[in-house]
Amino acid sequence: MKKLAIDLSPLRKYRDFRNLWSSGLISYLGSMVTYVAIPFQIKELTNSYVAVGIVGAIEIIPLILFGLYGGVLADYVDRKKMVWVTEAMALLLTCGLLINSLLPNPKVLTIYIIAGLFASVDGLQRPSADAILPRIVGHSDLPAASALMSLRWQVGVIIGPTIGGIVISTVSISAGYAFDAITFIISLLFISRVGAVPAQAEAQKPSLQGLLDGIRYAFTRQDLLGTYLIDLAAMFFAMPNALFPFWADQLGAPWALGLLYAAGTVGSVVVTLTSGWIKNYRFHGRAVILAAIGWGGAIALAGISHSLIFVLVFLAIAGGSDMVSALFRGTIWNQTIPDNLRGRLAGIELLSYSIGPLAGQLRAASMAAATSLSFSVTSGGLICCAMVVLLASFLPKFRKYDVQTNEFAVQMRLIREIEQKTSDEKENP
Repeated sequence: MKKLAIDLSPLRKYRDFRNLWSSGLISYLGSMVTYVAIPFQIKELTNSYVAVGIVGAIEIIPLILFGLYGGVLADYVDRKKMVWVTEAMALLLTCGLLINSLLPNPKVLTIYIIAGLFASVDGLQRPSADAILPRIVGHSDLPAASALMSLRWQVGVIIGPTIGGIVISTVSISAGYAFDAITFIISLLFISRVGAVPAQAEAQKPSLQGLLDGIRYAFTRQDLLGTYLIDLAAMFFAMPNALFPFWADQLGAPWALGLLYAAGTVGSVVVTLTSGWIKNYRFHGRAVILAAIGWGGAIALAGISHSLIFVLVFLAIAGGSDMVSALFRGTIWNQTIPDNLRGRLAGIELLSYSIGPLAGQLRAASMAAATSLSFSVTSGGLICCAMVVLLASFLPKFRKYDVQTNEFAVQMRLIREIEQKTSDEKENP
């Protein structure tokens, strides 16, 4: 059991990591309440599949632009300060949603505009939040730290939608937005206790050339390219979240909306809590491919199920599969990318794991409107499996990725060992 249990040692060993982890735990909890409240409010105002799905479409372009720019900034500015400032901006946007919801006639257009601004802020924040990890945690502890970062998100995703579903259905949508605003304030207090994480001395000023250098580096490495393409395909073809408000009604259980949002994360938590084995598994590319196929297959089975219990079970299996993929993708990124490129590559990573779900929600909603909800979900899951197999066949270096022999993993391991030795010598001359 010790080999399977999640490794909690980074929380004990690194004070900055502990504060950053606590900040995210609180922040995600509130954000997931808003994540449920926005589509629910749009559904109540419009009763339209497409109107709900449009939220994802609106967020795509800002996320692309600001995600890439945020990656460039993450390699030049203090990453801790960047996270704090963008968290404060998100607080203001949540207050905007709260004010709109208190109006006699809330405006759908206002919700769309704020959703686009949220995507912009997220695009600016996430590269710095992701790139900060290798700077505050030792190289050998990165797999464990990645699992813990996933766990904080999962706790928020499970508890947040459940709280959100209860609050918005029994109190009001406004109460949900107010709850989110309070969690942002607490999150800011934790972030303020994280030490500075300034850019490297050789950092270049943000520029288009710097961005292109990062993109060029990503595309020259097939192992990185595989992590992006496989996840994009999985999320685009098999992300059913935009359908949850309608799916709950179709199952005759509108009260279970929060459970539908939380089910996938239950599976993710099970995987995370038993993630001790991950640090000893060498073939990360193979794990990502198999996990993506598992995700698509489970979503397809959920689509043909007419029982709430079976739908929740298959969504949980899908969530567990997706978490296996996420943990191995994160480990590949954190253990093989040089720090002077980490921010820019984190921006590209943000696009790979965010654009797919956003575009996938619009795809799912549009197909459901043209055919049926069940057909949209099931066909998407099956197409996901086929696309993952096709992409994997063209990515032999990704399929054969071995952390023990991969040239980039070996190089970064040596660099971190030298840095740690130098640091120890300074502390104990």
